[in-house]
Amino acid sequence: MRFILWPRLLVLGAFIMVLAGGCTQESQNQLGRALQNWTGTDGVLDVLAGNKVYMRFIKIDKLSTARATSDSGTRPYRYGYGVVDENFNHVVDPGENKVYFEFSDYSTQYVFYDNYNR
Repeated sequence: MRFILWPRLLVLGAFIMVLAGGCTQESQNQLGRALQNWTGTDGVLDVLAGNKVYMRFIKIDKLSTARATSDSGTRPYRYGYGVVDENFNHVVDPGENKVYFEFSDYSTQYVFYDNYNR
């Protein structure tokens, strides 16, 4: 029974690769984001003041761009949920809580990246 399953998995994998190869780049990006939303990520957001990290949020699943309510446009700010990393060590310590945050695209310098210290 195990040996019959392998060829089917290989065919299924090849089929998925052909489908993904035929998609536009934007479709592939949307598929990748959907997969990340399902599996989760461990993102870090560093908010900069000049050349110094002013605030850090960790354990971020995703950053979202605000959408308008009356039309289909986007708003000039992003938002998300993350843990405030008060001591900048990339680890959730006792007393560091998950919060909602938002920041403007106009006034805030930020860097969003995957937590490499997991």
